[in-house]
Amino acid sequence: MPKISSDTLWELAAAEVRNRESGGGEEDGGETVSERTVFLMGSKSGGKTSILLRCLDRDESSKSTLALEYTFGRRARGHSTPKDIAHLWELGGGTSLSDLVQIPITPVSIRSLSVILILDLSKPNALWGTMEKLLQAAQAQLEKVSSQAQQAEKAKAAAKHQTSVHSAARVLPKDYPDRELISPFPVPLLIIGSKYDIFQEFDSDKRKVVSKTLRFVAHYYAASLIFTSIKSESLMSKTKSFFSHLAFGLDRGKTVSCDSTKPLIIPAGSDSFSQIGSPSATDVDITTLHAKNPKDLWKKVYERVFPQENTSERRELKDPAKDPQYSEPQIDAMRAQKDQELEQYKRNAAKSWKGLELET
Repeated sequence: MPKISSDTLWELAAAEVRNRESGGGEEDGGETVSERTVFLMGSKSGGKTSILLRCLDRDESSKSTLALEYTFGRRARGHSTPKDIAHLWELGGGTSLSDLVQIPITPVSIRSLSVILILDLSKPNALWGTMEKLLQAAQAQLEKVSSQAQQAEKAKAAAKHQTSVHSAARVLPKDYPDRELISPFPVPLLIIGSKYDIFQEFDSDKRKVVSKTLRFVAHYYAASLIFTSIKSESLMSKTKSFFSHLAFGLDRGKTVSCDSTKPLIIPAGSDSFSQIGSPSATDVDITTLHAKNPKDLWKKVYERVFPQENTSERRELKDPAKDPQYSEPQIDAMRAQKDQELEQYKRNAAKSWKGLELET
């Protein structure tokens, strides 16, 4: 009769945690499985789901994202090797649900997290407000969990009588352009300008303002920037390379395009403030704008050309249980029956109360 191990599930789980903390990890044939997290957010109806599905090579029709949705992608590094995993979170509702960033951005995920911000180029009057609110929400959460992670590391180091504590802060190479003048986003950031097929029909001066402004923002945050359209196989192929770089650590290619008359393709570290130049302010006297800093100056110039719409979007009040894209015939039939029973109960209860009032 084979010997049965006396280890309980809890003991096995504890051993696994100790193994991972000591750097053992899960291995298969000597290969460690890599797990990364990618968080997508951006303009409402800006094409986030469509872009994600194309990057994952999934032939599915996209549905509007309800609040926050999760999926994952897997990719084998070679024959007979374990598949790397990318945990993919997508925030719906534009800026209206920005407080949900706390779910994908955690002390655990921050170790291998990157953020993709998708901005609808066809709606420049909502672009800056959407970008600013979402990046602020994500950055605040990142700083909060980074602090929590550092405190936990300090406590762990103290328990093991160690003195070295590794910071989770993102460190740029010493030769990164304008390293002393920029404010790097806490984790790798990719800004995607979507619906380029519509944007390319805009007046050339307006295209130039949007392009230069996004170049400044991307460089300021040490982010990559690419313009794309799901109607262009070529642009989607390049977009997929940038996505795969974040999700699976693949090479993102060496293509660079800073020409505002063409789709921008600018990997992080490939641009500089000297190449970008000053804000496109042909009919604006910059000295009268009273900007607090360079970023504020670019914002004020941009808003002179594209006055921003109110981005404090009202939360969707529509009941998702009645949305046809989430229909489940058997469940919906039972729900309808229960709704009828509830209405009947309310009517009967109302009659009972009226009867009591008459008696008194």
